[in-house]
Amino acid sequence: FGVTHFITTPHIMGDYYPNTPETIRSSLLKLKSELIRRELDHITIEAAAEHMIDDNFEGILENREVLPIRSSHLLIEMSYLQASLNFESAIEEITNSGFFPILAHPERYRYLHGKRKLLRTYKNKNVLFQLNLLSLGQYYGKDIQKYAIYLLDSNMIEYVGSDVHSIKQLKALKEISLPNSVYNELASLVQNTISTFY
Repeated sequence: FGVTHFITTPHIMGDYYPNTPETIRSSLLKLKSELIRRELDHITIEAAAEHMIDDNFEGILENREVLPIRSSHLLIEMSYLQASLNFESAIEEITNSGFFPILAHPERYRYLHGKRKLLRTYKNKNVLFQLNLLSLGQYYGKDIQKYAIYLLDSNMIEYVGSDVHSIKQLKALKEISLPNSVYNELASLVQNTISTFY
């Protein structure tokens, strides 16, 4: 696929994905060792985390048990069923802790669709948005694709990520076909993602 520089973001999500910075770093060391064993040492890989804004989040933030991207950006997410009740207070705590919050895949939260005022509120609180590249195809459905393009056209997206969890998703990513207008918008976001994190 041509990608040789990676930042992985395993989930930290209460009891469902009970990862910690220690478990993620330990797994990263094993992965790096295996890459060297397989003579793939031209690949660079780092680890951060995607943090669920749930009942546990503010506690792990206070205890500095979060794993930011490049020490300053904190990737966060909410449930797909409903917005986190503590989302706005969590954002405030994130910024007060010296991090820049990045909301992962805002296009996939259906309860945000059509809520332009709420999105602007998040943007005014300096929440950065990371688009899931799979959303630009129809992997999650036409309505998600449409909203992803709306967010692109509205200049609300700062970063992009693959959010690939499986070979099936990687294949789906390879099959996405984009109109030139979307491709041009996406190219600048890819460049911004690279220049910010590499």
